[in-house]
Amino acid sequence: MSTTADPPLAINDSAREPEKNVEKKEIAKKGRSKLPVPQPEKVNVKLWSYLKQCVGKELSKITMPVHWNEPLSLLQRISEYMNYSHVLLPAAHLTDPVERLELVATFAVSALASNLDRMGKPFNPLLGETYQLEQEHFRIVCEQVCHHPPVSAFHAHSLNQEFIFHGSIYPKVKFWGKSIEFQPKGVMTIELPLTGETYTWSNVNCVVHNIIVGTLWMEHTGTMEVVCHNSGLKAVINFKPGGWFSGTDDLHTVEGFIIDKNKSKLRFLYGRWTEFLCSADPEMLASMLNCNLSKIDPSASNLPKHPPLPLGAIPESNILWQADPKPEHSSLYYNFSSFTMKLNEAGQGGPLAPSDCRHRPDIRALENGDLDLAAQAKERLENKQREARKQFKNKKEQEWWTPRWFVKDTHPHTGDEIWRYNEKFWCGEYDNTVDIF
Repeated sequence: MSTTADPPLAINDSAREPEKNVEKKEIAKKGRSKLPVPQPEKVNVKLWSYLKQCVGKELSKITMPVHWNEPLSLLQRISEYMNYSHVLLPAAHLTDPVERLELVATFAVSALASNLDRMGKPFNPLLGETYQLEQEHFRIVCEQVCHHPPVSAFHAHSLNQEFIFHGSIYPKVKFWGKSIEFQPKGVMTIELPLTGETYTWSNVNCVVHNIIVGTLWMEHTGTMEVVCHNSGLKAVINFKPGGWFSGTDDLHTVEGFIIDKNKSKLRFLYGRWTEFLCSADPEMLASMLNCNLSKIDPSASNLPKHPPLPLGAIPESNILWQADPKPEHSSLYYNFSSFTMKLNEAGQGGPLAPSDCRHRPDIRALENGDLDLAAQAKERLENKQREARKQFKNKKEQEWWTPRWFVKDTHPHTGDEIWRYNEKFWCGEYDNTVDIF
């Protein structure tokens, strides 16, 4: 039986931050199903001569040709985590802490689904750039709080206090000769205010293969540990590598266990981060694969060899989540999901802040298919940012720049450096915003 639920239609005004000078509008529930024009053909002239200078280097600090971009800022890519956030809505109302962890782990896995076949690079956010989005059951605000090193902070909450989701992304992008690896450093946190619980995890790496020759393909690899700091329960999820070829059976497969403080296996999670996630009784798995659970790692990495488990393969499985189909002709539009197609539209959550990346002329030009104008606008913005920094030469960034909506802090559970939301953005007071575009 599925534990997911449709998002509620009612919005509790008491859960909102105070709004000043913000006209209350109906939140857009529908939007476009495609971009203004299809994705322009990529220009691969002198591709290798450019990339061979970047082997082993940090690409997030290197200016890339605009035709390798997709018409989104990294802040918008972060907001895509919210695509399936409705799976969290029932969590705070469940009495079983294992079931609550199942849904938080499901959210953590489903948040990566929109990455499938996304080979374009998002635009690097400018210092002080923001992105805001309000939909039927949540709000999210993102801000580029640092430029050296680049750090993107975000804060999202449901409109009826079911969950708070926040974190900071310290992106590392490296080119290894035949592949590009994206390392989304930073701690993700879910809080359930109604239960007082806090959950944390770090996202796994994303690798795009065959950058120079062959068919591009991508995968997520590594182990994700979703920890409940109150109960001590932990979901250990292994993102299996696909091997040398994109057709390898294990490509996109995820498997792992929910364990308690004594490392007892309470539930088995399985699926594909691109398609679905299920939960099953570990004893059912052991019977099916004829294995001794006591000898199996929490990440399930040493299970007996078996083909990927399809939806509901283990008897009495619960279906936790299934991905929505991508829109028709998605491949013509950067392989965007239906959620992503709408991210450059305005009107979802009142007036936009002047710093919102929907105002970026380079992103808008690329979305409209004008590569030359996009390249010119991107160069102008980068030069404007460099000129603004010249007067602060030999000074550390924190000496002359203070983020508007986030404050540096320490995570109370992990001890990591984080950026805490100051609770002011949705008041709508955007006066004195620095002109970055």
